[in-house]
Amino acid sequence: MTKDPSGHVPGQPRQVGAQDAALAGFEKYWRDMRKGATVPRRSDIDPRGIEPLLSNAFITERIAPGLARLRIAGGHLTDLMGMEVRGMPISAFLEPGSRDALAHHLVCLFDQPATLRLTVTSAGRPGAPAMTGTLVMMPLRSDLGDISRALGCLVSSGAIGRGPRRFEIAHAVVTPLDGSAMPDGGPRLVSTAAPDVPAGAAPIGPGHSAERPHLRLVKS
Repeated sequence: MTKDPSGHVPGQPRQVGAQDAALAGFEKYWRDMRKGATVPRRSDIDPRGIEPLLSNAFITERIAPGLARLRIAGGHLTDLMGMEVRGMPISAFLEPGSRDALAHHLVCLFDQPATLRLTVTSAGRPGAPAMTGTLVMMPLRSDLGDISRALGCLVSSGAIGRGPRRFEIAHAVVTPLDGSAMPDGGPRLVSTAAPDVPAGAAPIGPGHSAERPHLRLVKS
């Protein structure tokens, strides 16, 4: 079998340690591309810079508040869904009960802007063992200069089995890029439940709970 540059064999689960290291490199590449700017441009992203996780990577385009669709997607995302995913909303990878939370986080990602890191889980069923994963998304500017694109990556642990595989959000970290609002060593907003969707956010999936999410602050 052919290995990618990280040593991973496509179609096989990654070891957790290697997965964490690859994710750290993926996020570092995006930070390096900022080059002093708040948000890098889509044209700044070179696939060679994210080669170890290229099959897990994607680029989304914002099409409405709280809604983004896949413009480019690696093979791992196709494997998870069991079908071609380009053109699908990124919310297609989540269970209906987690889609309102994602909509809220996407508004933060594009409007603040902020980076997004989700810990996700997929319950097991016949032919599809339980899985865990991490979804990261980082904002990008379009060629016109507006923040309407995002570079993302979805890595998972466990056999995919029979698709489609969808996930629930177990934990979310939204980190604003505004240095004045988020100084070095400052707290980050962590959500462990689905938040209310702000006014203007696109409804995704069935109605959302009116219960206010639990929020807590953690030190970086």
